Amino acid sequence: MTNRNSNSFRHAVPQPMSRRDMLARSGAGFGALALNSILANEVLASPSTPGPHHTPTAKNVIFLFIEGGPSHIDMFDPKPELNKLAGQKLPDSFEPVILAMGEDDAPLLASPRKWKQHGESGLWFSDWLPHLSTCADDMAVIRSCMGDGINHSTGICQMNTGSPLAGRPSLGSWVNYGLGSENQDMPGFVVMTDAKAGGKEVVNGPRNWGPGFMPAVYQGTKLSGGSEPIPNLRPAKGMSDARLESELEFLDTLNRRHAAERTGQSELEARIESYELAFRMQAAAPDAVDLTRETEETRKLYGFDNKETRRFGEMCLLSRRLVERGVRFVQLYHGTGNKWDTHSGHEKTASRLCREMDQPVAALLKDLKRNGLLDETLVVWGGEFGRTPQSEKGDGRDHNPYGFTMWMAGGGVKGGQAIGATDEIGLHAVEHKLHVHDLHASILYALGLDHMKLEYFYKGRPERPTINEGEPCMQLFA
Repeated sequence: MTNRNSNSFRHAVPQPMSRRDMLARSGAGFGALALNSILANEVLASPSTPGPHHTPTAKNVIFLFIEGGPSHIDMFDPKPELNKLAGQKLPDSFEPVILAMGEDDAPLLASPRKWKQHGESGLWFSDWLPHLSTCADDMAVIRSCMGDGINHSTGICQMNTGSPLAGRPSLGSWVNYGLGSENQDMPGFVVMTDAKAGGKEVVNGPRNWGPGFMPAVYQGTKLSGGSEPIPNLRPAKGMSDARLESELEFLDTLNRRHAAERTGQSELEARIESYELAFRMQAAAPDAVDLTRETEETRKLYGFDNKETRRFGEMCLLSRRLVERGVRFVQLYHGTGNKWDTHSGHEKTASRLCREMDQPVAALLKDLKRNGLLDETLVVWGGEFGRTPQSEKGDGRDHNPYGFTMWMAGGGVKGGQAIGATDEIGLHAVEHKLHVHDLHASILYALGLDHMKLEYFYKGRPERPTINEGEPCMQLFA
């Protein structure tokens, strides 16, 4: 169970008998009936989660994960010196880096982008971002991000879990564990990808939103696209409420009987919780995911009238509907299957991907703002790393975890500012460096969670979301 004190909270090692098991076996099972009644009114988290450590600036997070590594030097971080040096080898004055594809002697590749300053703040945006540039004064652009993963698997793993190695809880799971859901009828952590049916999935798959060594109940709930984002949620046609309730009760009995002999497997406990949640979601979720309830003006704002923008526009609009219903952490993946990984054909591919992403994301910021939700919703944008100034295969860019850009908006973030800097060609972060651990600490800070006080005991020692590293970037917050 969970012990609390004024500074931290800790989840103990699972005991041989679970609370469900104990209640079901004692008092002729009447304890389990009482537990079911309690569960009907509790949030999807540990019942003793203490809430924030300090006053939060945000209630919810929408993390827009741009999978494959978007090019910061073609979008948010102009480098005129790069164009002057284009075609030359990396000058000796720049510290060399390890490149994923090993083309160490490749010449520098110019960026043909046209740049302008936007908003009262004068933030720089390239011509790839005509819609997002109109939101300049709401965005804090972090130009000095750093990570340790040089390939996609390790980079995506670290940006989601804090470590390049598999096995740790995702950031959404830590938030779900620390704060729970505001809505007992919806999951606390939801994930969506723009993968097409039968197409490539996110690198690393579900472990990106998995609970690691935590109980499985804290993992993300993946929604699908199309007309039925939550498969099998609606009862079969012709099934009465009484029959449905009877079937669920019978299923619950079988699940508990099975779990009673396997008390150490948290997945079984999570499965029971998921059925209980699914029953409650049958009333709340269909309304939440029904985009036809939105006005035609809103649907057009998100790009529903354009084939290129419609898919991600649906996801962005759905994320707004989820956070306004109390879902704590929503993560969207754009470019699922490493589409932003432009080792060749960079100009053509990245141009298309920006067209798909730019309008829906700008619409999300504007829609949250006009609905009074941006102040309480932290929006985070970024991928596992950026791209190099060196060319690859003549017209591509390699992986760059040494200095890249992410941005945040809303949720107490002071917009209209650029934080940190890379060198003259965008290769290394050189000013106000922010490691992935610092980024995670900042997101947790916005939610009122101290990354060093948020603890989960595993195998006899306290585990923390940033692995005992990192500091929140206070410059982000107003």
